[in-house]
Amino acid sequence: MGGIAIFGAGGRAGRAVTAEALRRGHTVTAVVRDPDRHPGLEAGGVAVVRGDVRDAGVTATVARGHDAVVSAVTPFSGPEALARGGLDERFFADAADALLTGLPQAGVPRLVVIGLFANLVDADGRTLYDDPAAFPAHLRPFALAHTAGLDRLRAAGEGVDWLVLTPPAALDPAGPRLGRYRTGGDTAPATGLSYADLAVAVLDEIESPRHHRTRVSVFD
Repeated sequence: MGGIAIFGAGGRAGRAVTAEALRRGHTVTAVVRDPDRHPGLEAGGVAVVRGDVRDAGVTATVARGHDAVVSAVTPFSGPEALARGGLDERFFADAADALLTGLPQAGVPRLVVIGLFANLVDADGRTLYDDPAAFPAHLRPFALAHTAGLDRLRAAGEGVDWLVLTPPAALDPAGPRLGRYRTGGDTAPATGLSYADLAVAVLDEIESPRHHRTRVSVFD
């Protein structure tokens, strides 16, 4: 099986994708900004590399020789860290720009990005980050930053076959791997999903791509 480079491999989604990739026999390069903060990533023969996804030179160098890249990056470990401030509003846009530049240089055609539920819409077509009852108002700048990255991908040309997979708000870190999921459009689903099955969806889209240059929701 071919190699997959995973940016943000130290987070919950990144670790779940790593585990699923290894399960299927892929080789994995885990890319994190500070390897010392993520002990155990090297288990199973994973190559751990220091790198910032916002650097196009880094993305090109790290991605070269891989069949696909997964971006599960976030500048914060969780809402508590975000509440302490310091959000770089360009983080996700800069990450998208670097991936769109670096991956063609590396000859890597496929990019799968983990999206954010807050820029899905409700049944009335209202974006969730505009509804304080659905998404906390103080986290809205983070959602807008995430959306800027999605907008960058949507504005891109034909150089990278990208996909944004957007899980629901109820993403279960302890849920079992059922090996099933559903996909939809821009409307927020009513059901949840486990990280393990999010990873199944990611690997399915790498091995047998069904969605191209678009954003889809993924849920149980």
